[in-house]
Amino acid sequence: MNEIELTHYTPADHTWLVERHQTLYRRNDGFDDSFGPLVNDILKDFEANSDPSCEMGWIARDKDGLRLGSIFCVKLDDQTAKLRLFLCMPEVRGFGLGKRLLAHCMAFAKAQRFQRMSLWTHESHEAACALYTRTGWACVSSKPVHSFGIFLIEQQWEITL
Repeated sequence: MNEIELTHYTPADHTWLVERHQTLYRRNDGFDDSFGPLVNDILKDFEANSDPSCEMGWIARDKDGLRLGSIFCVKLDDQTAKLRLFLCMPEVRGFGLGKRLLAHCMAFAKAQRFQRMSLWTHESHEAACALYTRTGWACVSSKPVHSFGIFLIEQQWEITL
């Protein structure tokens, strides 16, 4: 994983990120076609309104420039950063990229003087939830929902930085 570089997100990554989220979540989780537009809206908002002094997105790339993952840190309020669009391509899972992306994002949030971070996920994302637990995050709420065409257990996680 040392050959992987974390580069800043640019609008040139937008289409890839929407397509990868839509395809992977449909294949792995059974999400319907409403998930891609949500990712698209998140990225449009980030591109139009992000504050680079305290918000950032990163794309993990191999030595050939191939995109392998993403993670974003956005401002929720003056004291809280929100982790968004955390994704590792299946072919690189289990090699520490997720841990590296998460640590990088958390370090950025802490350097921006956020006191805590939060994130939204689903219970079915077992590997991600295990990573959050190992790195000190806590699940603070959980509820059944019907989203993206299926029944899910939605979760909110938090960590104090």
